[in-house]
Amino acid sequence: MSRRILPGLPLSLSFTLAYVSVLLLLPLAACLTKAMSLSGEQFVAAVWSDRARAAYAFTLSASAISAVIDIFLGMVVAWVLVRYEFPFKRIFDSLIDLPFALPTAVAGLVYSSLYVKQGWLGQFLVPLGFEAAYTRLAVVLVLTFIGLPFVVRTVQPVLESFDADMEEAAFLLGASRWQTFLRVILPPLVPAIVTGFALSLARALGEYGSVVFVSGNMPFRTEIAPVLIVSRLEEFAYAEATAIAVVLLGISFTMLVIINLLERWTSRT
Repeated sequence: MSRRILPGLPLSLSFTLAYVSVLLLLPLAACLTKAMSLSGEQFVAAVWSDRARAAYAFTLSASAISAVIDIFLGMVVAWVLVRYEFPFKRIFDSLIDLPFALPTAVAGLVYSSLYVKQGWLGQFLVPLGFEAAYTRLAVVLVLTFIGLPFVVRTVQPVLESFDADMEEAAFLLGASRWQTFLRVILPPLVPAIVTGFALSLARALGEYGSVVFVSGNMPFRTEIAPVLIVSRLEEFAYAEATAIAVVLLGISFTMLVIINLLERWTSRT
C-alpha cells in the first residue's frame, strides 16, 4: 500500500488552485477580454497615444530612479540596524514597516502638506529652488518612501546571517575596509539587493494613492500610467482604460521576469 509523503495533497492543491483562479486568473482573464473588445486600431490608439507614451515613460523612469535610491538607502538602514546598537533601536526598526501599514493616500497627503510653498519644509526649501510638491521630484520622493521597506527587509536577514569571521580574516590579510566591503560583504548581498530592487520597482509601477496627491497629475509632465487609467475610467472609456492596464501589466511582468532571471544568475555566480 503506497503512502503519500504529504498527506492532504489533493485538498490543499485544490484549495490553492481555487484561490489562485478566483483572485488572479479570473481578474486577468476579465481584463484581457475587455481589452480584446477593441479593434486593433482602437487598441493602438488607446495605448500608444502621445499622452499614454509620456505616462509610460514617466512611470518607468520615476519607478526605476526611486528603486535605485531605495537600494542605497535600504543598504545603509539595514547596515545600521544590524551592526550598531543605539537607543530606541526597536522602535526605529518597526518604523521601517510603516509604509506597509500606512494607507498610501495618507503618505501622499503628508508629503504634499510638507513640501508645498506654505508647508513646514516647503517654506524653507522653495525659496532655495527645491520644489518637491506637484513636480517629478515629488513623485520620486513618494515612490522612494513606499519602496524602501522592501530593500531593508530583504537585505537585513542576509546581514544578520553574515559571518563576522570572514571580515576579520580579510582585515588580517591586509584588505582595506572598502576592499572588504566590495569583495567579502557585497557578493552575498547581491541576490537580496536584486530582490529588493525588483519588489520596490514592481510596487512603484502600480502605485496610485500617494502619487495622485503630490504629482499634480499634469499630462505630459507628471502624469503616471495608473492616473491615466483612472482618468479613462472617469470618462467611461472602460475598454481603453483596460487596454492601458494590460500594457502596464505586460511591462511589469516583463521587467519582473528579467530581474528574476538576473537574480538567479547572480545567485549561481
